[in-house]
Amino acid sequence: MTDRVIDFSDEPAKLSVRNYLLIVEKNGEEKITIPLNEIAVLVVSHPQVIYTQSVLAGIASAGGTFITCDDKHVPVGMLLPIDAHFSQVERFAKQAQASEPTRKRLWQQLIIAKIEAQGNLLKEIRDDDFGLLEMAKKVKSGDTDNFEGQASRIYWPALFDDRTFTRERYGNDQNRFLNYGYTVLRATVARGICASGLHPSLGIHHHNKYDTFCLASDLMEPFRPIIDKVVVNIVDEYGKDAPVDKETKGALLSVLLGRFPLDGDQRTLFEIVSRTASSLAQVFTGERKDLVLPEI
Repeated sequence: MTDRVIDFSDEPAKLSVRNYLLIVEKNGEEKITIPLNEIAVLVVSHPQVIYTQSVLAGIASAGGTFITCDDKHVPVGMLLPIDAHFSQVERFAKQAQASEPTRKRLWQQLIIAKIEAQGNLLKEIRDDDFGLLEMAKKVKSGDTDNFEGQASRIYWPALFDDRTFTRERYGNDQNRFLNYGYTVLRATVARGICASGLHPSLGIHHHNKYDTFCLASDLMEPFRPIIDKVVVNIVDEYGKDAPVDKETKGALLSVLLGRFPLDGDQRTLFEIVSRTASSLAQVFTGERKDLVLPEI
């Protein structure tokens, strides 16, 4: 599958499906056709984009993810495939039966990788990891000392060189770019989870009853600095009050289609996410103990 992320936000369009192709019609333009199996994520935020039921069904059946946004271009809904792995029922059962010590060990691995990634990013852009790489070595099973939170309080002001910055879900500054990028990243992770035969609602650490993709929220943690780096560049170039428009969203989406190191080779983000999700499934089935995590 080609991992294409397609965003409809700038102008009206009509979307339909024929012969396993997404048909895109825009006023005064020639029709565009895109094979469904090339679409990783389809994002719709323009209020005058019309799509048929066959679009939703076609994207899901081809293994892709559909995201819908509100009038502020903030993602508010996600559609994922539910039949993506031959041993899905067995893996669901193993996932649900995972012991507390196993979940705590997995969360420890994810937080270590996340803090290391944050430290490496700070070292790259600020020439100082601000102690995060050393902090990552102290994370215990289940992160009982909440080093994730301690690292966050250091990381965000240092990342944007702004002591007043706080991470907010509805902030009107660079938080808007972070929220948009994280949502598409989360969709990519959720897609990899489904492809590995796991259920995205059964989390390792996150258990919010209002979050239907708890496991995606867990597994995306080490990948977040990929988005953070792009947002720093956006703020430097356009300012924190820049609109969430074609240019800024294009920058966020393009990084998700880039390549990253894993096991001495360059892999797409979806390949790495799939490896991480697959390794998690193998932990649940007793085939391995550790996750395959990104080298960020």
